[in-house]
Amino acid sequence: MIQFFMPMIPPTVTHQEKKIHVVNGKPVYYEPMELLNARSKLRAALAANRPEEPFDTAVELVTKWCFPITGSHHSGEYRTSRPDTDNLQKLLKDCMTASGFWKDDALVAREVVEKFWSDVPGIYIRIEELR
Repeated sequence: MIQFFMPMIPPTVTHQEKKIHVVNGKPVYYEPMELLNARSKLRAALAANRPEEPFDTAVELVTKWCFPITGSHHSGEYRTSRPDTDNLQKLLKDCMTASGFWKDDALVAREVVEKFWSDVPGIYIRIEELR
């Protein structure tokens, strides 16, 4: 099992925000600068926590997204506004795959994802092998 907390303001741009334009009548997909920056930010933070060997069996991934408090929210209150947890997870898991956390994110067989308002913004991650 590994667990760690990455102190940061979590990116709110998601993998869903890829763009498309047409070249010679064919669609070409690209990532806008905001998405490229979010990917870079996540990969840099993940690098310090990469396991020595990538997981190669089924794992449980627990993720707690802690967003800085705005408005009348309080620390520990669930965040029920966008982005959706599944969209946040897609970008994170892609970055974790590229950073060598596992051989393929298809190994994530169980997930617990929560998002909160927090006095201490960041992303908590726990990965545990399933037996």
